[in-house]
Amino acid sequence: MTPTRGRTRTRRPKRGKSRLRISLRRRRPIPPASTRPPKSQREHLLHSLPPYSGPYAVGYLEIELPVRRPRHFSHIKRNGSPALKLDTVLFSIYYPADDTFSSGSSSSTTRPPWLPRPRTETCKGYATFLSVPRPLVTAYIALTSMFTKLPAFRNAPLSHRRPASATGGGKESSSSSSSSSNSSSSKTTLPNNPQTSKKETSETGEKPIFPVVIFSHGLGGSRTSCSAICGDLASFGFVVVALEHRDGSGARTFVNKAGASPDLESQHLDLRRPRSSEAHDDRKPNQAPRRRGLVVGRRTKAKKERRAQTQPKPYYKVDYLFPKHNAYDTSPRNERGIDTELRRAQMDMRLAEIEEAFYALSLINDGHGVQVRAQNLRKSGNVGASANGLDGIDWEEWAGRLYLDHVTIMGHSFGGATAAQVLRLERFGWVGQGILLDAWGPVMPESSPECNAFQKPILSIGSEAFMHWTECHDRIQQICREARDSGAVCWSLTIRGSTHLSQTDFAVLYPNWISLLMKTLVNPKRAIHLTVYSALEFLKITLPTEQTRFDASREQLLSKADSETKALFDHRPDEKFIATRLFIPNEFSLRVRGFLRRFDRWKRNRDQGVPTDASGKPLVGLVSWGAGKEMFVHLSPRQEDMEAYMKRAGEQ
Repeated sequence: MTPTRGRTRTRRPKRGKSRLRISLRRRRPIPPASTRPPKSQREHLLHSLPPYSGPYAVGYLEIELPVRRPRHFSHIKRNGSPALKLDTVLFSIYYPADDTFSSGSSSSTTRPPWLPRPRTETCKGYATFLSVPRPLVTAYIALTSMFTKLPAFRNAPLSHRRPASATGGGKESSSSSSSSSNSSSSKTTLPNNPQTSKKETSETGEKPIFPVVIFSHGLGGSRTSCSAICGDLASFGFVVVALEHRDGSGARTFVNKAGASPDLESQHLDLRRPRSSEAHDDRKPNQAPRRRGLVVGRRTKAKKERRAQTQPKPYYKVDYLFPKHNAYDTSPRNERGIDTELRRAQMDMRLAEIEEAFYALSLINDGHGVQVRAQNLRKSGNVGASANGLDGIDWEEWAGRLYLDHVTIMGHSFGGATAAQVLRLERFGWVGQGILLDAWGPVMPESSPECNAFQKPILSIGSEAFMHWTECHDRIQQICREARDSGAVCWSLTIRGSTHLSQTDFAVLYPNWISLLMKTLVNPKRAIHLTVYSALEFLKITLPTEQTRFDASREQLLSKADSETKALFDHRPDEKFIATRLFIPNEFSLRVRGFLRRFDRWKRNRDQGVPTDASGKPLVGLVSWGAGKEMFVHLSPRQEDMEAYMKRAGEQ
């Protein structure tokens, strides 16, 4: 036989990996590299948040401002002082950022931490909220997500370009391309809003104006607990204001005192020991420090002197406020029901905080950003603040760049109930529509002469765990039907296999714990994706035309929504687990098959029905239902109602 030395052999593609499949995988929509901040070494080893899927890089601001009228709500007290005090308002702003800033040097692209500062104290607050030992929670969070960063850039410049397409193709869209995309999408079942533009934008050379979303967190949450949703909306061209409520509904938050006003007094929950230079020292020269006497069971003289020398801190902390004699009023099985006095007072304070945040946005939009920076309490030296503060921001770039009409109110859990209350009050006339994420239905006030009927568009996206909570689910459906009967478009959806935390960052950072403890079936990243893209499609319909320069036509989730879809109860748990977890038939075998599926790459790549994230990775949960079957549709607008709504909107 003749030797084959020197011949070159052509390798054939392996079976199951054809060139066609490889080309299809390469054509998956991937956001531009400049919008995705690089991961740190810790994030490669520990828990991290996924990059945002929109065409924009995301900027991040942190602002705490004194309120215009400090006051307290209700007569509820703790430790002899009012428990619900409104001294300052704290919120984070997620916004479309300039790509040139994100692609610069690493020294100019700092990323904010996911866990609010001071992080150790925040961990202790979560331990108190969960009623578990503090050392255990603090140590576990420190080893997993204490150094997790948001995929956003702190104090980045506001973007000065038009939104590109949601596929991340990269080219800036002009006025003609955006108008053509609007006309093409209007051929679908759910057309775009035909409202005429009140503010004409020039075809070239004018900086874009961005719509605004205000987000309210739920019990135990913070301004970063739903950053995956807030940041994703910002990556599509929205300015999202995420509040951190000080009403005792969060795990732990810190309030900086803003001066010598008598209304801004501490709750006397925190005391600071004086520095050694301030304390009285009667030691002789060259004398060793005296050992402070500590006798168990008896207050010594030294301890009394130290207690007398203490002084109030320039801040105070607010932990989760448990109702007296009814600590678990959120449980569906609680015989005493909800602590109405506390929850209504908390909601009133939340509404006041939303008004203060909107006032701050008005100052920034009117060109008074320098005033906001001067009053900001989240600056170097104050508790919970970053060393950067609001440094390096060109406030002139923010002037006139926000749409402060038809603002969207959005919230999760208790925040969803807060959003519903905002929609029905006349004093929030600047709010145009609302998005309720797994809202806490029983806490919502009933219809009364003081509260108007719901007349604004509503999108409700709930979890399957809350769907089995009959009282909560019926209340949400009542609200949606009330809005639909008034002529507004309304959708009520449920993400299959989801639980209450599936729309928060906790499910993304701790998917295994959420799956094991709460029996979640859906992939957490997929639940976030369904929530964000349903919200984008809803806003594409309800916002005025000049505010809809974003692409939301990837899957058309609402267009395919069918109100005749029947909800299934295969995963309904026992009564003692209602609203907290689901039931998984044959759970052990299902988990074993899911674990082995991770190593079956050929089968996973061949499966075209599995959805993927922005980077092309498949989003496989314990159960995958396929496109079009991932959500239950309880209520959707009829075609004639949609046409009537569009006609009224066009006449305005």
